[in-house]
Amino acid sequence: MEPERIDLDDTTSAFLGEMELGLHGRASSIRMIPTYLTADGVLPMGEPAAVIDAGGTNFRTALVSFTDEGAAIDSLNVCSMPGTDGAVAWADFIAFVADRLAPLLDRTDKVGFCFSYPTEETPERDGRVLSLTKQVQLDGFEGRLICADLAAELEKRGITGKSFVLLNDTPAVLLSGAAYASAQGCDGLVGLISGTGTNTCCVLPDEAIMKPHGAFEGNMLINLESGAFLGLPRGDFDVELDNATRDPGVYRHEKMTSGAYLGELCLLTLRGAAKEGLFSEAGAAKIASLTELSSAEADAMACGGGALFGGEDAETASMLCNAVFVRSARCVCSNLAAILVLTDRGSDPEHPACICADGSVIRRSRAFREALDGFMASFIEGKLGRRAVIWSTENATMLGSAAAALLN
Repeated sequence: MEPERIDLDDTTSAFLGEMELGLHGRASSIRMIPTYLTADGVLPMGEPAAVIDAGGTNFRTALVSFTDEGAAIDSLNVCSMPGTDGAVAWADFIAFVADRLAPLLDRTDKVGFCFSYPTEETPERDGRVLSLTKQVQLDGFEGRLICADLAAELEKRGITGKSFVLLNDTPAVLLSGAAYASAQGCDGLVGLISGTGTNTCCVLPDEAIMKPHGAFEGNMLINLESGAFLGLPRGDFDVELDNATRDPGVYRHEKMTSGAYLGELCLLTLRGAAKEGLFSEAGAAKIASLTELSSAEADAMACGGGALFGGEDAETASMLCNAVFVRSARCVCSNLAAILVLTDRGSDPEHPACICADGSVIRRSRAFREALDGFMASFIEGKLGRRAVIWSTENATMLGSAAAALLN
């Protein structure tokens, strides 16, 4: 489980190799999914778009528009993502979406649908669900076109003439930073989700996509689905956690790096350390009494906080939990480094690449963010000679989804 087992050079090379295979349509754990979306163009000011954000934890709808003073969000509705607490039928999910979207459609004809799960997207900017992650359960999605099903459900309710753009949360986050990157003179955009799940997105010219795909001209956003990367060396507790999930053997990178799993990884590591006698008898008893540990609680422990332990036990727990977060940062740094090399961005220090980032881990985890910033300085900039800045904003997926609907 030690962070140093993630060799930054080797892991970056492994990411690059899988990305190249994905672009050529060969067997790869990184799919490199064409989105048929562009970040080019100028956002129309004052024109609203309806946004659906089906995330790993929450389901949100709103109207979003862009003004000279910034983005405006209206009629925001937030609830739990269907399927997070037991399986939900696909038809019921689509009806649920329509219920919350319909009240917004008297004010706009454009809809951006951010669906934060692997999809095979079509040139019509629709898509079919490939699989579900983050332990969400929807039954009967196989082969269904998401926006087509939603449009059909709305038509039953007398609502027609709307245009839909489907996108993953990571391309949405990338698009959320387009205006910032342009104003700051940044050299290209990268999207990063580091929250409940883990994923990245990049921009490539259409000719770089060597596998068969629909017609497109210009620069296209590519959804890596990099949480599925299989090229990381795993420890005993990674295997134990993976085997206990509903989808063992897949999304190993996500299970080693994302907020859905970091707390559990820390708890398994603490239990293993207690069995090996690294805690006092009282400390081991406290660990044995824990049934769960959230990623936020684990992050506090990693940074020397939390009230569970005292003395040497607190130091040991902090060291072990911090190692889990540092290892996560090494994995994510390698992912980002590989994207910068593949896209040839960030080589001019005056014009860094812009990494548009969102998610609870990147925004709230002190242990992870401090480690990631350090590796970006020492490895990406110091060794690879590329510079990138991390930019983040509130409601990034909603802003990016609106931008996608308005630009595409």
